[in-house]
Amino acid sequence: MNKSFLWPAVILLFFALPLVIDSNYLLSVLIVIGLYTIIVQGLGILMGYAGQVSFGHGGFFGLGGYAVAIMTTRYDWPPLLALLAAIILPGLIAAVIGRPTLKLRELYLALGTMGFGILIHTMFNEARELTGGPSGIAGIPYLSIGGLTFDNDLKFFYLVWVVVLLVLLGINNLIRSRMGRALRAVSESEHAAETAGIDTSQLKLKAFIFSALLAGLAGGLYAFYITFVSPAPFGFNISVQFVLMAVVGGLGTFLGPLLGAALVVLLGELLRWAIPLVIPGAGGEYEIIFFGLILVVLMIYRPEGLGSFGQIIKSPAAKTPAVPDAGLPERVEIN
Repeated sequence: MNKSFLWPAVILLFFALPLVIDSNYLLSVLIVIGLYTIIVQGLGILMGYAGQVSFGHGGFFGLGGYAVAIMTTRYDWPPLLALLAAIILPGLIAAVIGRPTLKLRELYLALGTMGFGILIHTMFNEARELTGGPSGIAGIPYLSIGGLTFDNDLKFFYLVWVVVLLVLLGINNLIRSRMGRALRAVSESEHAAETAGIDTSQLKLKAFIFSALLAGLAGGLYAFYITFVSPAPFGFNISVQFVLMAVVGGLGTFLGPLLGAALVVLLGELLRWAIPLVIPGAGGEYEIIFFGLILVVLMIYRPEGLGSFGQIIKSPAAKTPAVPDAGLPERVEIN
């Protein structure tokens, strides 16, 4: 097949999948994969290009969900306006906490972002008048755009994956740009990037804000899909899973976030079904054990992540020539 037709063919086949397989369960799993892909795409920029790690993106994800829930149920905001708030609020908070947090290095940076995520999750539980506490907020209306209301799994599947496609295209353009090359330079050597005249602290902050915006977008869409939010889905565990998806998928790769999100979600669903057949009466602790073992094996034999299979289907950015006026060393390229 001509490579110029490969991507459109893959996309069309994927979007035709729900028309062939009539399964609400399958659609719900694919929707979750799509939502997580949006978040992990942002983490891919933050970790794979800016070289920064965050264990607090479950908090940004939750802020987006609660922004939609509060604005639509308490203040009767239109759904689209509430979704916009879900995107902006995490970005503003990331801008406030990002500059002092990103001055930390390695383990201290991980601990700092982890502390933020735990703080946000605690607020969801304790600020009962605002968030409903552990009981959460119900009665969130369906998202509607014009005369189209996304009130079933099929409609929401197409909405979420159109958003995923737009995010992928936007990030593809970003990593081909001057800013993308600068981010890669920061990841390779922060001191060399500073010597080349790059404002590394500002770049890392922009990457942090960008990743928070995407997490808020996914959180807002999640709230409209479930029509209910509670603190449980936004805890520390989900932040760890997001980082795991980014690493397993492959940092700095085009398809890595999508492949990582798909593997982690599908593996979790498979283990939830298979383990009780092997070990009757087994609980969630066995799922975690098997899940960890499988991922350890995967990382031993494929440490660069699933995105390394991109040699078969390459990102359009992979063959982009260097931009001569980017002000960076010639060795810095986009893979």
